[in-house]
Amino acid sequence: MKSGFWRLGLVLLLASGAFLFYQYRQPRFVAGEKAPDFSVTLANGEAFRLSDLRGKHVLLQFWGSWCGPCRAENPHLAELYRKYHDSGFEIVSIAIEQNPRSWQRAIESDGMVWKYHAAEFSQFKGPLAKLFNIRSIPTTFLINPEGVIMGVRLSPEMMDKMLRQ
Repeated sequence: MKSGFWRLGLVLLLASGAFLFYQYRQPRFVAGEKAPDFSVTLANGEAFRLSDLRGKHVLLQFWGSWCGPCRAENPHLAELYRKYHDSGFEIVSIAIEQNPRSWQRAIESDGMVWKYHAAEFSQFKGPLAKLFNIRSIPTTFLINPEGVIMGVRLSPEMMDKMLRQ
């Protein structure tokens, strides 16, 4: 009888630990919440605020040049940009980086032609990574023209579907 309780306790402890780890890795904001405004200096030296893009659909992308899944996703995001930019769609890319040259090369080689690029060179400890609770990448937030998050970590196919509607 005691070993049954011991096993149950161990299973509950492991399940709780797994759940807490899962929660720890989730972005802070979810669909239906207003995206927080922030300011950042873009790669071109220009000051930028997320609220500058109010009235447009915005994809806020956290990524890195060293991240294989991010690099695989970038050509699909570039395709979405070409498809919907003239209809008021913008992408804001925030890189979690260590090497500025690798970052710039990745932007070019992945066809990331939009102008809103910024980087945090403090791994996941930068102000935007902390604000959005970014602990893994790629992480994306699709934001509607009113500034409300429509979806988090959506596939490019799901983003396409949502932007079409």
